[in-house]
Amino acid sequence: MEAKKKVIVIGGGIAGLSAGIYALKAGFDADIYEKNPVPGGECMGWNRNGYHIDNCIHWLTGTDPKTKLWEVWKTVGAIDENTEYADEEKFYTSILDGKRATLWHDLERTKRELIEISPEDEAEIVKFIQHTEYAKSCVIPSDKPMDMMGVRDYIEMGKDMADMPKVMKEYGKISCGELAERFKSPVLKKLMTDYLPPEYTAYSFLVSYATMASGNGNIPLKGSLAMTLRIVSRFREMGGVLHNGAAVKRILIEGKRAAGIELENGQTVKADMVISAVDTDFLFGKLIDRKYMPSDLAKAYENRRAYPITSGLQIACAIDADFSETGTVVFDCEPITMGNRTFNRMSVKSYAYDKSFAPEGKTVLQANVVQSDEDYLFWESLSADEYKAAKEELSAGLIRRIVKEFPELDGRIELLDCWTPLTYNRYCNAYHGSYMGFVTTVGNKQMKFKGIVKGVDDLYIAGQWVMSPGGLPIAVISGKFAVQRILKKQKRNIEI
Repeated sequence: MEAKKKVIVIGGGIAGLSAGIYALKAGFDADIYEKNPVPGGECMGWNRNGYHIDNCIHWLTGTDPKTKLWEVWKTVGAIDENTEYADEEKFYTSILDGKRATLWHDLERTKRELIEISPEDEAEIVKFIQHTEYAKSCVIPSDKPMDMMGVRDYIEMGKDMADMPKVMKEYGKISCGELAERFKSPVLKKLMTDYLPPEYTAYSFLVSYATMASGNGNIPLKGSLAMTLRIVSRFREMGGVLHNGAAVKRILIEGKRAAGIELENGQTVKADMVISAVDTDFLFGKLIDRKYMPSDLAKAYENRRAYPITSGLQIACAIDADFSETGTVVFDCEPITMGNRTFNRMSVKSYAYDKSFAPEGKTVLQANVVQSDEDYLFWESLSADEYKAAKEELSAGLIRRIVKEFPELDGRIELLDCWTPLTYNRYCNAYHGSYMGFVTTVGNKQMKFKGIVKGVDDLYIAGQWVMSPGGLPIAVISGKFAVQRILKKQKRNIEI
């Protein structure tokens, strides 16, 4: 009897865990090597002083059982028919000069309330809501990579996404900032740029809102870490081996093929195939030579304005009260200076929807100031003492600003933790601390590439960086796709 071929997966985040599970489904042996003591990558949470801090899931695309992405999530053990979701009604609320505008999951309610706020914007509001309805048809291809699709696959996808051309025609060539300028009301202008920065594409914003409004973007209760651990359990139950605290130093290349890995402790492990499920900046330059990086990907790293990244300065706080606000709220604040940049708007999110995160009668509140490449470079420039001092000063400053906006929290809010773009870089090797992949801006093509490495056989790539804008859905399907590429090379059926 022929021995099973062995797949080594580098990185135990969602992409790596997915790759491991699908490798096992395809009949391979699978070992995952994760540098941290706990797997999950950026799909993570941690405890502080009796409270739970959730790092990742603001909503999970693929919670509608009618979608093929749901089938992928079910296969890896993340969710199933019995999963309980948060009882949330809105995407977020924008506040400006005492006026509030909310994007509700109920599109008709949103339309009615926005028209009431700004009757002079009625025509633009109606158009925005109608095209958000059209954007509900947007699906992430989850059966197989698009380059493996046949004519029939494209016909079926075209039927599923029949209304998306209308969205792209109206919003495909404008930015969120340009979308905002179509409105007269100042608070509606803010509403259009509070979720994504102004330079990002407007259609991405509509698709995000539509995902939640369609019921395909729910929030699993118990949070990100609990979901990760469900996936880990599935991997182990299937016979996979997870090596925690096992940082990889390099990929072993023999001749023109990946033959295994060398760990930071000097140990070498041989394999028939290697799947890299780590940040591509770390893969190309640390694990293998930068010369192997696909040209389109290299151009994205070189052109920081066209392909920005998204990170954040974040704090988590314990609220000794039932906070009346629900979900995410964005508001103006006193200017916050970091390096050469000044911010005058911030967001807070209440996690009151998940009772497991805090003791009874209390709540976790998290605040975020969106960060970019330039902000990462500021944090990176600080000494250890300067970094600690900056975190302490900014944390205190953010809490003061929260209390000013919500005076009822005065004396009832306590800092639990603070983290920065450097945190993501340190724990996840994330390029410039990004917790998403490259963002597509107007006039630049969406970043995507085949998960293979020219010049190195038997090396495959999974992870959110293979396709913009990244995130959990891209991560989970990329693990599946990496295994399908192995199967195609072996001339086997790719249906797994």
